[in-house]
Amino acid sequence: MYNYRIIQWKKDGTANGQVVACGKGAGNGLNQLNSPTDSRRSGTTQGEILIDNVACYGLTMDDQRYLYVSDELKHEEKRYQLGEKNGTIVAGGKGQGAGLSQFNCPSYLFVDRQQNVYVSDNENHRAMKWAKCAKEGIVVAGGQGFGNALAQLYRPHGLYVDALDSRSKTRLTIIVG
Repeated sequence: MYNYRIIQWKKDGTANGQVVACGKGAGNGLNQLNSPTDSRRSGTTQGEILIDNVACYGLTMDDQRYLYVSDELKHEEKRYQLGEKNGTIVAGGKGQGAGLSQFNCPSYLFVDRQQNVYVSDNENHRAMKWAKCAKEGIVVAGGQGFGNALAQLYRPHGLYVDALDSRSKTRLTIIVG
C-alpha cells in the first residue's frame, strides 16, 4: 500500500506529521504523486514540473544549485540547471548493464563539493563514484555480488558521503533496505 504523499515532521516532538505535498492519490497531475521516493524543498505552495519524461528515483542539488536526477529506466544520472529541460549525462547513459560505464536501476545519489557523483546501483548491488567529466565510474562499495559480507551489498537504497577534513577525505555511508 502506497501513500502517494510527502509528510513533514517537525523536531519539536509533535507526534503527527503534516502533509506538504499531494495526498490526492497516484497520478501525473500537479496535485498528485506516483510512488515518491525523494524530494527537495522549494518553498512553493503549488506543484511545479521541473523536468518531465524521466523515471526519477532520486534527486539532489549541489552547492551551485545544479539539480541531479537519477533515471532508473534510462540507467543514467543527469545534471540540470534550474529551468533547463534536457540536462547533461554525468554518469551512466550507456544502457543497462554491469560495466563501469553502466547501471542497473540506479536509485539514490549524492554529489560532493567537487561534483563527484555517488550512485546506489540497486540491481548491481554496488555504490559507484563518478568523478566530474569521467567516462566511467569506480566501485566504492559492494560489487561482489549480493549478500551480507563486508564486500557485498544487497540492493542499496541510499547513500551519504561525509567530508572528514579539508583534504577531501571522505567517508561513505550506505543505507540498505
